[in-house]
Amino acid sequence: MAFLKTQERTKERFSLLLLDLEEYYFEQHTAYHVTPYSIKERKIRGSFKICSRSVIFDPEDLAEPILKIPFRDCKRIEFVEKETNPFNEPKPSVISISCGQVIYIKECNVIAPYRIERATTRMTFQLEVWSKTEDVVQTLLQLHRASCLEKLGDQTAMIAANLQSRLARTSFDKYCFQSVAENLHMECAVEMVMPLVSNPGHVCITDENLYFQPLNGYPAQVIQIQLHGIRRIYKRRHGLRPLGLEVFCTENDICSDIYLKFYNTADRDEIYYYIATFLENHVTEHTAESYMLQWQRGHLSNYQYLLHLNNLADRSCNDLSQYPVFPWVIADYTSKQLDLTNAAMFRDLSKPVGALNKERLERLLARYRGMPEPRFMYGSHYSSPGYILFYLVRVAPEHMLCLQNGRYDHADRMFNSIGETWKNCLEGATDFKELIPEFYGNDASFLENGLSLELGRRQNGSLVCDVALPPWASDASDFLQKHKAALESQYVSEHLHEWIDLVFGFKQRGCEAVAAHNVFHPLTYEGGIDCDSIEDPDQRIAMLTQILEFGQTPTQLFTSPHPQRIMPRFQNITRSTSITSPEGELPPGSINEDSSFEDLTEESRKLAWANMSSLQLISSHKIHKEAVTGIAVTRDGTAIFSTSQDSTLKMFSKELKDFQRSMSFSNMALSSCLMLADGKTVVCSSWDNNVYFYSIPYGRRQDTLMGHDDAVSDTCWFDDKLFTASWDSTVKVWRCASDSLSSHKRSQFQLLAELEHDAGVNTIGLNPAGTLLVSGCKDGTATIWDTSSYGSLQQVHCHTGTIHHMAFSPDSRHVLSVGADSYMKVIDVQTGMVMSSVKAEEEQRCFCWDGSSVLCGGQSGDLTLWDLLSNTVSTRIPAHSGAVTAMWMNELCSTVITGGDDRQIIFWKLQN
Repeated sequence: MAFLKTQERTKERFSLLLLDLEEYYFEQHTAYHVTPYSIKERKIRGSFKICSRSVIFDPEDLAEPILKIPFRDCKRIEFVEKETNPFNEPKPSVISISCGQVIYIKECNVIAPYRIERATTRMTFQLEVWSKTEDVVQTLLQLHRASCLEKLGDQTAMIAANLQSRLARTSFDKYCFQSVAENLHMECAVEMVMPLVSNPGHVCITDENLYFQPLNGYPAQVIQIQLHGIRRIYKRRHGLRPLGLEVFCTENDICSDIYLKFYNTADRDEIYYYIATFLENHVTEHTAESYMLQWQRGHLSNYQYLLHLNNLADRSCNDLSQYPVFPWVIADYTSKQLDLTNAAMFRDLSKPVGALNKERLERLLARYRGMPEPRFMYGSHYSSPGYILFYLVRVAPEHMLCLQNGRYDHADRMFNSIGETWKNCLEGATDFKELIPEFYGNDASFLENGLSLELGRRQNGSLVCDVALPPWASDASDFLQKHKAALESQYVSEHLHEWIDLVFGFKQRGCEAVAAHNVFHPLTYEGGIDCDSIEDPDQRIAMLTQILEFGQTPTQLFTSPHPQRIMPRFQNITRSTSITSPEGELPPGSINEDSSFEDLTEESRKLAWANMSSLQLISSHKIHKEAVTGIAVTRDGTAIFSTSQDSTLKMFSKELKDFQRSMSFSNMALSSCLMLADGKTVVCSSWDNNVYFYSIPYGRRQDTLMGHDDAVSDTCWFDDKLFTASWDSTVKVWRCASDSLSSHKRSQFQLLAELEHDAGVNTIGLNPAGTLLVSGCKDGTATIWDTSSYGSLQQVHCHTGTIHHMAFSPDSRHVLSVGADSYMKVIDVQTGMVMSSVKAEEEQRCFCWDGSSVLCGGQSGDLTLWDLLSNTVSTRIPAHSGAVTAMWMNELCSTVITGGDDRQIIFWKLQN
């Protein structure tokens, strides 16, 4: 847990949580609290701590309470000089503080509500180093004057000036460097942020380490983080301003290693980019879309994915106003058994908590409709500092006491029961809170009163102790285990995208939020108000405090519907009997009744892609006079056909290792070729606006389809339908019986549909089932079509230039495209969302892929193997001396044939 990790750095009884919110700890001196004791004085040794709004005395004797004296309650602070009369007993100079209130904390070393003694009291402190007494008194008087100013804005400004003066007079101690060989890059003043508190000091970054040195030496003289140990860094909003930087040394931990708040954005950005540059070759930078692709394909759990989204949306365990938010997923806390196969056990994830109770929602909507602008449906948020500590009071009692001025909440309002809390979230007039990550973690201590805290007595007479669990949980650990299982269940996996739409996605704002009954107070949204534009300091501070205490909505990550997760039952898609692949697409196999054979084939494909980096060149053959544009192979693999810009279709014998036939249909370039399912016909598209059908048994052109007004760029075939793409901005769908193509008879082509585009179509592809078509245009637009209705399902402008090649993933969930802008884009078929956008080092021209890995042919002639889940190149293979322009892969993914601008075709095979 974040709170426990923060406290591990120190074993001291003192904590920054003893300070007021927005208060700073400046310096400490060893001192004695001098109290009259019978005839003789009693001296209690301890640490005299000067803070921006109070003095705190922390005794060494743990039986003695910590004393806190707020400056606003001080009536007189004076320096009492030492006794200089030689006839009297010598007395050192002391600090005398007359105050109207003293706060007693941790009496008998027990964490409990503070005891406040309101009476005029004179406190005397004697510094161990007498000579510093007068200077310390001057500091106390200055801070006392700040606390006595009438306006809060003036108080804050005077304290800030004091802090900046202290930071300007000090600098990072270079003797703290781990090595004398380290080179300093930058140093600046910052604050280290922890839940509810922050600690000023200096950050220093070298070529090896990131250092933070607190101004006050607390909790340590220096905190060091090795740059090569950093795994993730995030820019953060802090106090609604872009000043935060959070550093993680682990890949999946919820807690960061340090969170820094800078005083200006330029300093923050310079350190961020320095670390990012250092990490560039060590750590992969992830986006929301890349995490989405990993989650959708089952490489991330629901828990991990939500953690990553929270991180990307500015949620941090160090900022309670932006703490990570997780959903309630279970709706049944009364049954004795938890049945995760029963949908009725689960909460409706398509609705916010406030909309789950229809009667309450109707009341809220009635109020909403009668409200003046800006209107909102919910008067409280689903995540706020108070809610976070409501859940975590048993492990973070000092945070609760800090937030609530030294008191716990009323016993009946505490987190007493999970079932009661859920019921209140459904029925309460102002309770719409969601959960926090701890409910899905491994540490159940937040559900148990392991610290034996006295949290109060309820109206029914019972003491607040452990949290009451639902009947289906035997103990706290069992609850967490079953709760985690619920989060990863099939029901939640199928519906989690709906909750993401509400919290991080397109239903967070605007008309979609209104329609989804998901409208919160405008101050909770990023950009809802510019606090810097409020001139009055008091109003600005009050507004900022209100926003931070109320809670904040996460940064919006998605502006279109979030795709659903791919569940195992969707992964076995029946394959077609026709070889319908356009240039470079993986030809599907035939239906086989033997499911074990299908499973074996699928395993073979997975194994092949896992070993794709071992692809070996078998032979290369220069058989064309211009660039190769298409490759097709007979079912038995003995004959390879290729088209070229030299206007020829050539047949190459794999056994004879030589080309056997050369056919020319016109004097213009051929742009693609494909093999029909019968293995007897090759279809070629041409720049002369025609499509040619070549009969292998008869060795001649069998038919010609004159169907376009400009060059035909690509073709696909499925069952008896031919799809032709052209630079005339259309894709046309034709019906032709494939058996007539096998005979010597001329075929009759019936135009079924004409799919209009705004620019020339350069590439098309069918999904394995033939139900979806994707087209890519010269203007960078991709369109997904339904092949039964010929209607457009999605249109995405995904490239800034021509799209070279597009293909569906084997499960039909995604489309991959490569373009002249050197980007590779993964588009979700269901939502049209661009889920991954990767900038390659060079233009990619063609590819084969399995949904996660991509074998690309680039402009330089190299083959590159990309891992789309991490957006990295795993292998680079030298291939052609010019751009790779065509690629074919067999059904088992073990053989690859490439063609290039260098007029060659190259045979590749996986090595066992």
